[in-house]
Amino acid sequence: MVIFTEQNVLSSHLSLLTNDNKTIGFVPTMGALHEGHLSLMKEALKENDSVIVSIFVNPTQFNNKEDLEKYPRTLASDIEKIKMLHKDILIYAPSVEDIYLKDIVSEHFNYDGLETKMEGKHRTGHFDGVGTIIKRFFEIIQPQKAYFGEKDFQQLQIVKKLVAKHNLPVCIIGCPIFREKNGLAMSSRNERLSPKAREKAAIIYQTLLAAKTQFQTKSAKEVTQIVSNVFEKHPDFNLEYFEIADEETLSTCVRKSKTKKYRGFIAVYIENIRLIDNISLY
Repeated sequence: MVIFTEQNVLSSHLSLLTNDNKTIGFVPTMGALHEGHLSLMKEALKENDSVIVSIFVNPTQFNNKEDLEKYPRTLASDIEKIKMLHKDILIYAPSVEDIYLKDIVSEHFNYDGLETKMEGKHRTGHFDGVGTIIKRFFEIIQPQKAYFGEKDFQQLQIVKKLVAKHNLPVCIIGCPIFREKNGLAMSSRNERLSPKAREKAAIIYQTLLAAKTQFQTKSAKEVTQIVSNVFEKHPDFNLEYFEIADEETLSTCVRKSKTKKYRGFIAVYIENIRLIDNISLY
């Protein structure tokens, strides 16, 4: 296993692979790896000659300083997990300085309005930070394919838009959400939950499943109110938003259309830790 911390050294190594016509699959992560991350790596291993995983907590996509400071950093453990999965996976674990060089600031991106919905509405500047780091990684690594989990479905759509608008030669692959036994979507932030809160958080997915059933016969407005009522009865939770949106445009569903695919999106706080999830409604 080879671990790179400097982009120049990594680029030199990757150029040898591309000169041999080796395909490169890329899995970007912020570390604190779990089975969901490993599932992305497994998919990348199936489809590419070489796989590289980045481990980097990107400061410009955090609009909450405390969230950035408390984000779990477990590099040694992450390396061991990757090594157990496959010894030939490459790791890029750069410093902030190696990525941003001088100024730790985001570029500004226009995602045709995708950035103003849900996460973008509640996390100012978040998707500028996401676009900045993903574009930078693509420039450094130049992968043929990159793998993203559907838990961050809005991010997945935004990365696809980024690639299309900037004509980047990379295929974006969306992979299914991995869940804990109680249905909670796997997330690095789950590690910050107490065992009791982690157990209680099962209600998030249970509510999404119920919303999917209700959406077959009720309007989006009615389903949204039902979800709101559920969390009003559970004072341990603070529902930030639940929205039913068009999968492609992420526009809030006002009136259902048979020609569109809808998804339910949710963001909830418990123990002051923010959890997100989503579910297909068709």
